[in-house]
Amino acid sequence: MTLTDTDIYLFKEGSHFRLYDCLGARPATLDGSRGARFAVWAPNAERVSVVGDFNGWDPDGNRLGARWDGSGIWEGFVPGLPNGAVYKYHIASRAGGPDFDKGDPLAFLWEEPPRTASRFWDLSYEWGDSEWMSGRAGRNAHEGPMSVYEVHPGSWRRVPHEGDRCLTYREMAGQLADYLEDLGFTHAELLPVMEHPFYGSWGYQTTGFFAPTARFGTPQDLMYLVDTLHRRGKGVILDWVPAHFPDNQHGLVYFDGTHLYEHADTRKGFHPDWKSDIFNYGRHEVRSFLSSSAAFWLDRYHADGLRVDGVASMLYLDYSRKPGEWVPNEYGGRENLEAIAFLRKLNEVLYREFPGIVMVAEESTAWPMVSRPVHLGGLGFGMKWNMGWMHDILGFFACDPLFRKYHHDGLTFSILYQYTENFILPLSHDEVVHGKGSLLGRMPGDRWQKFANLRLLLGYMHAHPGKKLLFMGGEFGQEGEWDHGRSLDWHLLQDPAHRGIQSWVRDLNRLHRSEPAMHGLDFSPGGFEWLDFRDWEQSVVSFLRKGPGPQDRLVAACNFTPVPRHGYRMGVPCGGAWREVLNSDASVYGGSGMGNLGRVEAAHSHSHGRPFSVSVTLPPLAIVFFRPEGAQ
Repeated sequence: MTLTDTDIYLFKEGSHFRLYDCLGARPATLDGSRGARFAVWAPNAERVSVVGDFNGWDPDGNRLGARWDGSGIWEGFVPGLPNGAVYKYHIASRAGGPDFDKGDPLAFLWEEPPRTASRFWDLSYEWGDSEWMSGRAGRNAHEGPMSVYEVHPGSWRRVPHEGDRCLTYREMAGQLADYLEDLGFTHAELLPVMEHPFYGSWGYQTTGFFAPTARFGTPQDLMYLVDTLHRRGKGVILDWVPAHFPDNQHGLVYFDGTHLYEHADTRKGFHPDWKSDIFNYGRHEVRSFLSSSAAFWLDRYHADGLRVDGVASMLYLDYSRKPGEWVPNEYGGRENLEAIAFLRKLNEVLYREFPGIVMVAEESTAWPMVSRPVHLGGLGFGMKWNMGWMHDILGFFACDPLFRKYHHDGLTFSILYQYTENFILPLSHDEVVHGKGSLLGRMPGDRWQKFANLRLLLGYMHAHPGKKLLFMGGEFGQEGEWDHGRSLDWHLLQDPAHRGIQSWVRDLNRLHRSEPAMHGLDFSPGGFEWLDFRDWEQSVVSFLRKGPGPQDRLVAACNFTPVPRHGYRMGVPCGGAWREVLNSDASVYGGSGMGNLGRVEAAHSHSHGRPFSVSVTLPPLAIVFFRPEGAQ
């Protein structure tokens, strides 16, 4: 596709969302000759040419011409270029200095790192997921179940008899689909698969904003992975990183010899935490570049949503900066007005152009209305990670149960702000790295108590309103901290205690999917009601989850101490029998087998302000779910 006047206008206005159709290296025919048309934005270049293995890397072999319209775009045609050809742009800058080579910002594929050239690639693929795509709006709906399995493709599973190599996208496809189906997760969320030079960045230092990493295969291989998951009824969310980019010399930094994509002022353009460069969101062409990258993964790869990394770092000019190290906005404030405008426009357009998707913000502050519509003054995301809940609940569980009663607000505080946003509850990769240990390793007590605590943590997450996200390994009690350089410890599943954790997660996901009370009103105050949150002395809480229908009700009761509570009286909304539908202390999960013999009968006895109550056994370090069999 050639550049039109409309393309140039939208690009310069900052509102082009499909630059991948007209910039970069694209298959084309000129005067009957098949080849590739090249177009690259380099407004401060004196000279640009395409070099590669096809012309002996000769800077004079295939020069590009500057467009007449002042867009700063250089373009040209290379005949006979085969699919897979390796190339770079050779640039002489008007800013002076020696000539240099750059990869293509719009490349669909790069060489496998540590090699740094782009590759000419055709994205043709025959999709077979039309049924999923036509009905996915219901799968991503706020009223629907969402239990997300967060995956790092390079370390989920490996091939030990072949040098411990990573799985390819194609090898992962069937295995991951089987696993998601077995354990009942509704979605997979992939840590960034966009090309990145340093494997140890987990993909969060992106250089190829339009290319999947070649470490695991070709673009079509990643498409096959998404296609396979869709055909098996599973959604795919991709991590996307518009907050910053690394300073690798083959990438975006000083692209045409000047600060083109990044700010020149380090107080605005350098990220102190990640030692990387920050995009200049005030530059129209940069906004078009980033917007097109987001749309690209939804369009060409059929992603069902994007989890936008580092949103807080985009919103605040003083993020991780000391006084004097940042530049206020035009009103003297700390808000990054250009980034805010960019995110609002991005979400507005993506939701319009790709119905049924979900945009998720990783935003770690109390910025208001992150997941509220733009027309109401929000940022326009569909959901937001609840980082506060994650911090509070892990802090609570780290306490010795003897002292948990003094930290009871770590359990209850999240409900006070639960409905200010559409929250996803994450137990993410960030919580099992950098010396924090695994989820299981962070639990206090002896070995039995550690496993019981982990079952309780996972059960409480599922009982709490909000969608769910669990990083790989947590579902079977990975013992060691996550190591991106090797596979998860799948051999642990030979141990009944680890199999018990996995069985518990499987049954939690089943309950989450099958019971409207567990998901139908996740984002509505009508979906949750405390039965009793005041029993801090015994570290017990009980609450009611409600769904859209009058019969959609479940009670969850949690005992956060290793002391069993026999004859514990709990108010309930109706009489009749209440069936024990799930108990984390069941022996099948590795528990002590203590419980309520399958059901309890509600008596006409007031408790917790309700006319009916049940006397139950609360097992040690356990959560128990009850469903009414009838109402009176």
